[in-house]
Amino acid sequence: MAFSMDKAMLVFEVFLRKITVAMSKKKRRLSKVRVGIIGLGGMGSAHANAIFSGKIPGCELSAVSDQDGSKAANFPGVSFFEDGGALITSGEVDAVVIATPHYAHTTLGIAALKAGLHVLVEKPISVHKADAEKLLAAHTDREQIFGAMFNVRPDPCYQKVRELVRGGELGKIRRVNWIVTTWFRTEAYYASGGWRATWKGEGGGVLLNQCPHNLDLYQWIFGMPSKVRGFCQFGRYHNIEVEDDVTAYFEYPDGSTAVFITSTGESPGTNRLEVTGEQGRLTLENGVLRYLRNEIPTEKYSKTTADRFGVIPCWDVSIPIPPSTESGHISILKNFTDAILHGKPLLAPAHEGIRSVELGNAILYSSLTEKTVSLPLDGRAYERKLNELIKNSKFKKKMTKTKAGAEDFSKSFAMTSK
Repeated sequence: MAFSMDKAMLVFEVFLRKITVAMSKKKRRLSKVRVGIIGLGGMGSAHANAIFSGKIPGCELSAVSDQDGSKAANFPGVSFFEDGGALITSGEVDAVVIATPHYAHTTLGIAALKAGLHVLVEKPISVHKADAEKLLAAHTDREQIFGAMFNVRPDPCYQKVRELVRGGELGKIRRVNWIVTTWFRTEAYYASGGWRATWKGEGGGVLLNQCPHNLDLYQWIFGMPSKVRGFCQFGRYHNIEVEDDVTAYFEYPDGSTAVFITSTGESPGTNRLEVTGEQGRLTLENGVLRYLRNEIPTEKYSKTTADRFGVIPCWDVSIPIPPSTESGHISILKNFTDAILHGKPLLAPAHEGIRSVELGNAILYSSLTEKTVSLPLDGRAYERKLNELIKNSKFKKKMTKTKAGAEDFSKSFAMTSK
């Protein structure tokens, strides 16, 4: 009897494996991807319009979801759900793009992954590291494509910077300075949604909303630091309770350092990335990549020259960058679709999204505690601090309603290398 039971279990396990393989093959045999968009705010509507208008080959807008039922009229013939969970379980989609307020990224992402769907989640992938870990832990089926909307990664300027840094062209990196204050936002922007710029609704300010792009690029190019000291100002320029002005200091085990500055309160803003290495200095500003390349490495010259006030001769090299042919959002949507249909590697895998979350959390946590934070960050400790801020908040949000069609949202799509 025991032998028969074992044999029955073995047959059942083989059956399950065959079913799993068949399901995997079915995913790979898709001729088109039926996509659902959850959240039809500014970004969600932009993604939905791109797919609905046929800009993403192999991709079909099959369903949309938003709490505002009036938005269904913008996508005639497309199934509409007021609840994102209902869209996920509807059977009408193969993949979802999650473009809701930040806290829902985790819960909806987990639900979609457990339902066997491919998932593309807007930045940040989660509000804090502990939630990001939960989200990534739900991605157990590697046949499921799980990406993040880091739409500045396709920018050829940043791709070239990464190539030069990672390829060793600059030698050992000594210092990085990045001033990115081109994220100017008005009071009307913050007043346009009750969730915006609150601890409970958004979980932070410029570090959680605008700068996940830059923090992602930073770690993608330079890797994660070992120590972070953050200096944040909360509601300096706007009637909000979260950070709108940030200066951060990063330190690496080899002694190299970085300074990262951002704000939503400065205009005209600056976007200047400066990288100093043994071989010279690389700068990216206004879409122009310039390399002052030393003829002799810095340390070698310093230790061998007899000239007490010597200056290293260098070449002034302008590096040509191919023009961008489409927005980064379109590039990421196309790449996500190609990954599902043709197995192409993702430009921005979701599992890399936890790093920008951790870096932003560390800057905030350091500023709030007035201490240097060592990485990896204690995600649970930061979660407790965030919950404390939510619990003790006395902030009353003032809101105004923007007339439909009164704004050009494409202004937010500008490549951030410019």
